[in-house]
Amino acid sequence: MKFEQNRTDRGMKDSERQTRRHLMELFEQHGFNPRGDLGQNFLIDLNLVEYIVNRAHLGPNDVVLEVGAGTGGMTTFMAQQAAEVVSVEFDTNMHMLASTVVESYENVTLLCCDALRTKNQISPDVLQIVEEKLDEDPDRGLKLVSNLPYNIATPIISNLVATDLPWERMVVTIQLELGQRMTSRPGRSTYGALSIWLQSQCRVKLLKRVGPKVFWPRPKVESAIMLLTPLRSARDKIDDRPFFQDYLRRLFSLRRKMMRGVLGSMYRKQCEKSQIDEVLAELGHEPTVRAEALSVKAHVKLANRLHQMLSESTTAKSTTTEEAKAESETNEEHSDERTGD
Repeated sequence: MKFEQNRTDRGMKDSERQTRRHLMELFEQHGFNPRGDLGQNFLIDLNLVEYIVNRAHLGPNDVVLEVGAGTGGMTTFMAQQAAEVVSVEFDTNMHMLASTVVESYENVTLLCCDALRTKNQISPDVLQIVEEKLDEDPDRGLKLVSNLPYNIATPIISNLVATDLPWERMVVTIQLELGQRMTSRPGRSTYGALSIWLQSQCRVKLLKRVGPKVFWPRPKVESAIMLLTPLRSARDKIDDRPFFQDYLRRLFSLRRKMMRGVLGSMYRKQCEKSQIDEVLAELGHEPTVRAEALSVKAHVKLANRLHQMLSESTTAKSTTTEEAKAESETNEEHSDERTGD
C-alpha cells in the first residue's frame, strides 16, 4: 500500500519529539512534574514510538483512539497516517502541552476528560466522538494505539472489547505483568477473568518486552508492547457477552474455590444447586473443578449453558406466575357469580 511505502519519509518535528531532555526542559519551563498518581511514564525511545505506530498498520481509513496523549508526540506521528486521531488526556497540564503540539493537525481531536465513566464502562463522551468519526465514512475502522497509563490499562482494553465498535487492532504499551495475564493459559497463577475475556474474542500477542529505561520517569516494573486483533467467529460463539463478562468477574473473585459452590452461590436466586450439578456433569466437569483449570472454550460453553438454563428457568417462573394470576382471577369471577346468585 502507498501509505506503507511513505512511512519512512514521515517523522516528528523537533517540537514533537518526546525525548527525555525535551520533556525535562518542557516541564521545568512550565513548573510542573510528572504525576505518579496518574501513571505518567512517558515513552522517550523514539524508535519504540515508531515501532508501535508501524505495528498499528495505520492507513487513510483508520480512526485512532489514543488514551494518554502525554505531550502529543505520538499523536502527531499517527495523525500523519490515519484519517482521524481521537486523543484523550485527563491531566489538564498535559492537555495544555499537547494542544500546542497538535494545533496544526486538523484531523486530531484532543479531549480533556477521563476516558472511563466507571471501571466497567468507557466514557460515553469519548465513545460518541469516536462513533461520529467512524460514521463519516462506511469504510472506516477503529484502532487503539496508546502508551496506556498503567492504572487504567485493564479497563480501557477490556471495555473496548465489550463494545460493539468495529475495532480492528490494538497496539498498546502496558505493564509486563498485565501482558502476561492477558496471554496466560489454564493452570497458571496469572490465568483469570481477563485472560479468558480477551482470548475468547481476540488474538493476543506480546510483541516486545521493554525495560524501565525507555521511559521518563522510569517505572519500577517492566513493560510490554501488546497486539490484539479481533476473532469475530469466536466472539459470535458467546451467546450473551454481558452475561459472560459478569460470569467471569464473579467466578474468578473466588478462583480457588470449587466451581460448584461458587456458581451455586452466584445464581442461588435463579436456580437450585442440583441444576448447577447437572450442567457441570452434562459438560463433563467434575464437581470439584476450579475455574482456573478450565480452558477458554470450556468457559464459553459453560457460560452459554448456564445462560440458557437460567433463561429457561426465568421463562418457566414467569409462565407459572401468569397461570397462577389467571387462575386467581377466574376463581374471583366464579366467586362473584355465586355471590350474585
